[in-house]
Amino acid sequence: MASARTGGTPAAQGGARRPTHPDRYKWIALSNTTLGILMATVNSSIILIALPNIFRGIGLNPLTPGNSSYLLWMLMGFMVATAVLLVSLGRVGDMFGRVKMYNLGFAVFTLFSLLLSVTWLHGASAALYLILMRVGQGVGGAFLFANSSAIITDAFPVEQRGLALGVNGVAAIAGSFIGLVLGGVLAPIEWHLVFLVSVPIGLFGTVWAYLKLEERSIRVPAKIDWWGNLTFAVGLVAVLVGITYGIEPYGGHTMGWTSPKVLAELLGGVALLVVFGVIETRSDHPMLRRSLFKIRAFSAGSVATFLAALGRGGLMFILIIWLQGIWLPLHGYSFARTPLWAGIYMLPLTVGFLVAGPLSGILSDRFGARPFATGGMVVTALAFGLLEILPVDFSYVVFALVLLMMGLGMGIFSAPNQAGIMNSLPPDQRGSGAGMVTTFQNSSMVLSIGVFFTLIILGLASGLPHALYGGLTRQGVSPALAHQVASLPPVGSLFAAFLGYNPMQTLLGPALPHLAHARYLTGRSFFPSLIAKPFQSGLREAFAFALAACLVAAIASWLRGGKYVHGHASAPATAADGEAPLDAAAAESALVGAGVAESNLD
Repeated sequence: MASARTGGTPAAQGGARRPTHPDRYKWIALSNTTLGILMATVNSSIILIALPNIFRGIGLNPLTPGNSSYLLWMLMGFMVATAVLLVSLGRVGDMFGRVKMYNLGFAVFTLFSLLLSVTWLHGASAALYLILMRVGQGVGGAFLFANSSAIITDAFPVEQRGLALGVNGVAAIAGSFIGLVLGGVLAPIEWHLVFLVSVPIGLFGTVWAYLKLEERSIRVPAKIDWWGNLTFAVGLVAVLVGITYGIEPYGGHTMGWTSPKVLAELLGGVALLVVFGVIETRSDHPMLRRSLFKIRAFSAGSVATFLAALGRGGLMFILIIWLQGIWLPLHGYSFARTPLWAGIYMLPLTVGFLVAGPLSGILSDRFGARPFATGGMVVTALAFGLLEILPVDFSYVVFALVLLMMGLGMGIFSAPNQAGIMNSLPPDQRGSGAGMVTTFQNSSMVLSIGVFFTLIILGLASGLPHALYGGLTRQGVSPALAHQVASLPPVGSLFAAFLGYNPMQTLLGPALPHLAHARYLTGRSFFPSLIAKPFQSGLREAFAFALAACLVAAIASWLRGGKYVHGHASAPATAADGEAPLDAAAAESALVGAGVAESNLD
């Protein structure tokens, strides 16, 4: 029977290359996609620790009024660009070939990494240039994220996908923490190295992907839903931009949530997303595959992904501020040294991911995703509960064990959840499905950052002004100056600590030489001691929010049902945990692995 579906290896499509044996090709696909995802996620976080050196290098003070937007967009530009494009690029991969889109992503990412590493401008123009290039990196990252899971799923048989996606997922999450340490090591040497380090890896990966990856997907020709893409992109950008600027002070308010501009962005973005939903119901070729949500394993797994990212998205920022602004100075580290050491002290979280991810992926191949994904979220929620009761000046051994527990919980959840989602998708819709899930995840992480920062700032706003005023006047600072400093928005103190600047030096500025106790005021203990109690108030609220999100994610994950692998008509729709529909799964795996079009079965 004739069919519009096409697919196969390069040889099957008329190319000159001989198809690689499936047993060998699957490891080529896994290693290349893991390299690509690792590179992208390292770059998403590498500037977190490197920002002080970057801003000093371009001669711009990000804490000066009017410059904080550069700081926010340096942090968020990559993530926003990636979140907006994932669904569209996953759909394009389904239509034109996932490997082609993935290869293009490697090349785009490498090009913008090179452009970032040769920055020659200074001041505001340099900051704007870096932000635009970071957005370009985000475009390349979106190509990589949208198609890597689908390429792995195409290459691996059903009984090994949990392991493969576990390795890939661990690389994605571990890369975020590796970036912290790498940025802290390279930036003090030369800040351009923070971006240059990706160039040789990207060049190697681009050539390797072009030479070795093979198109083994089942493709369905379709038209691009231009209006759907446009309304979705503009609507999501508006919402994410509104969240980003909501963190900033507005007028006499500590944050910008009441700003007409922020409200217009949020409401306008939501309105456009509603319009997008209407367009999708009337489109013959919708960007968002609504039919996928009828698959319980996909819809429940997507909800769990969104909620898990909502719980952990702002975690990295808050832990860095906790370490840099309070704990490390109290334990003898200068503010200038805290960025690197904050990254190092968070390594137990990465270790937990590295241990649990592949192991839980292997076990989920046999027993199904539900017990591991659900259990992982429960463990993560317990870890947030322990962080909530931890004193601000904690014992590092206890802190490290809690971080390890959290890393294990997130690793236990991540690989089985992703494998369960990808196994549930029809072969010709894996790119769309993967793009949708990663969009939920990345958008949720931006929302999480907004929520975490809001709760922390509210906690600081309730206690920090009084603590600052009292502490400064006791050290001989005039009531007028103390009141002026105490009235400043607390977000400035947070950003100063986040950047590794001395907060009191930043707040007191030109008045310091005239103060009798200037050395003590700018020392390692004065500011951390003042901020500890107000910070803990907001910290507990943030961790309580994350705990609740993880528990709801655990419920959503449990509701995914038993182990389910999409198959042909002969496959049962569902199966009990531990009982895979092996006949359909094996048939699909063999067909896709060999590059045979589905139409050849008819």
